Amino acid sequence: KFKMVIEEKNTVIKGTKGRPLLLDIFYNTAIELAPLIIFCHGYKGFKDWGAWDLFSKALAADGIAVIKFNFSHNGGTVEQPIDFPDLEAFGQNNYTKELEDLDCVMNWAETTYANHPHIDVSQLTLVGHSRGGGIVTLKAAEDSRVKALVSLASVSDFKSRFPKGSDLEAWKLEGVRFVMNGRTKQQMPHYYQFYEDFIENESRLTIRTAAEQLALPHLIIHGDADTSVDLKEGLMLHSWHPKSQLLILEGANHVFGSHHPWVSSELSSYLQQIQSKITCFINNLG
Repeated sequence: KFKMVIEEKNTVIKGTKGRPLLLDIFYNTAIELAPLIIFCHGYKGFKDWGAWDLFSKALAADGIAVIKFNFSHNGGTVEQPIDFPDLEAFGQNNYTKELEDLDCVMNWAETTYANHPHIDVSQLTLVGHSRGGGIVTLKAAEDSRVKALVSLASVSDFKSRFPKGSDLEAWKLEGVRFVMNGRTKQQMPHYYQFYEDFIENESRLTIRTAAEQLALPHLIIHGDADTSVDLKEGLMLHSWHPKSQLLILEGANHVFGSHHPWVSSELSSYLQQIQSKITCFINNLG
């Protein structure tokens, strides 16, 4: 089913502060002017995590072009796009930089595919997983190029995730705090600039404010067995944008039954459902 799908991996473009970011493009040569998805990964994520490649291919096979990318400060490098060889960059990441990276990708796509026979950049949907769901919600509210939005296990609030009280004081004093990556066993640094940048840009970075302003079609998908981002957050997003569509997947965890690495040639049953739901959602936009 993928025989008409073209896959271009690891294209390098300039992201925030001129730092390179890597992106992948999937499209179907049997489809003229396919709508485009730009996909944003979450916290401690990367574009090649788990089943995201297969997921993108499946969407392209069904006639929706996909760009997925690594945020410039996600901890990956051009040489090693998987996992986190560059912990210094990871520590310097923040929400403002991720919004700027997404803007860089959108600008690049707009220019690169202006006259592409198989990709229609004017039909743009942003899709974000977890923290990436927060980023795409913010972007959709401030950029009219975005025509539709999909939140996958998305967070509804950034501020509540920061340390409080004495933990926040200690972070300020030490300048860095570490979070253990359960899979890679790395101690992942977060410099205090992450918090400072949030406070400085709080009105722009408040997901609720953005969600309440949305006038575009919005699909919210969340599993009821998500232990990383509680279903309550998906319900909050839905309540702030009452015209949004909500799909609750019974028994689905935060990564919808996938894991890293993903060696199967089939998507998890949850991701299959999500892929067909997104395809249907985008095909019914206009």
